[in-house]
Amino acid sequence: MHHPASPNTVLANALTHAEDALAPIIRTSRPERVRFVVGTQINGAPHLGTSLVQALAFTVARRVQHRTGIPADVLFGALDNAPYEVVQDPHSGHTYQRAYAQALGEETIAAETRALYQPLFDALATRLAVPWNLQTYSEQQAGAHYRTTWLRVLPRIETARWWLAPSTGIPHLRVPCPAPGCGWAEKHAQRTTARLVDPESAEVTAVCLHHGPYTATVTPAGGGYLDHATLYRNLVKELALGSDRATLHVMIKGGDWVFGSHLVDGALQAVGLTTGRLPARLFCPQIITDTGAKLSKSLIREGRAPLPDGAAPWMLDTRLWSGSLDEYADRLLALTTILMSDPRHFFRSYSAAEINRLMASPAPRSHTRT
Repeated sequence: MHHPASPNTVLANALTHAEDALAPIIRTSRPERVRFVVGTQINGAPHLGTSLVQALAFTVARRVQHRTGIPADVLFGALDNAPYEVVQDPHSGHTYQRAYAQALGEETIAAETRALYQPLFDALATRLAVPWNLQTYSEQQAGAHYRTTWLRVLPRIETARWWLAPSTGIPHLRVPCPAPGCGWAEKHAQRTTARLVDPESAEVTAVCLHHGPYTATVTPAGGGYLDHATLYRNLVKELALGSDRATLHVMIKGGDWVFGSHLVDGALQAVGLTTGRLPARLFCPQIITDTGAKLSKSLIREGRAPLPDGAAPWMLDTRLWSGSLDEYADRLLALTTILMSDPRHFFRSYSAAEINRLMASPAPRSHTRT
């Protein structure tokens, strides 16, 4: 593959290898294991940007394990709380949503996740000898540790609310209506309130699109599906994961997350986390259009943006890739090898046309284990 010509940057100039950006927190925390956490909304077929971040999670895990001797793995967070249906209540004017988890159910979500993501993850894991596990958001929010973390944060949410919702000051907490077959929740939480009853329970009141006012009691053991908007969810997730002293959790995110993470860090510090315990994150190269915007399958499918020159339909729906899964995995890993070969190549964005060109080059077969 032909290597790109990448300009120098302040960060790239400070590093020998891209993964060296994680060296301070690894040396300080001295973990027994490093876990690379990569999340994806389960809302249809993955696009190339999703696959690239996932492949980079495995590649960085392999490099960190090789260089430090610390075992590393990948945790895939399947975000099944992505909106499936969004409607406006004609009476209140408020927006309501029903997430994939409530609309499709656990079995359908599991089948879709296995079909769309597991083959590629298995191929990457086999080639790089990096194990991985899957956790849906539904499973995460049902866990006692996640729910306990939220209960501990709730009394301090007043101090963090403008970080989590800078425009309104209303953090988006959603506990969907528990009526059988319902699952609707007010998207922006205008009429949702939560109060701590005791250290082990909170009472959430809300108004359903179809069933009117309802109340749910949230405890570590259950009592309501605990959903949050993105910034709020990351606050709770990163607090929960950060309490594990033996395992260092590194968030692997696309480059578009750089700006949002500043708000999450502000919220983390507002609820009492010290600067030295802020989560580890690595932001991956972003695929952009010729206008400089992120390559967005939703904008293109809605007709609000054209497919960029030099791009291909399979980049929006990786199921359209003309070759085999093995070839796709090999070319992805060959691409990640280029991106990781120099910090200048990693800490930057790439046009869709340039990524398409790099992916079109024959991939070496050295990634396959023998």
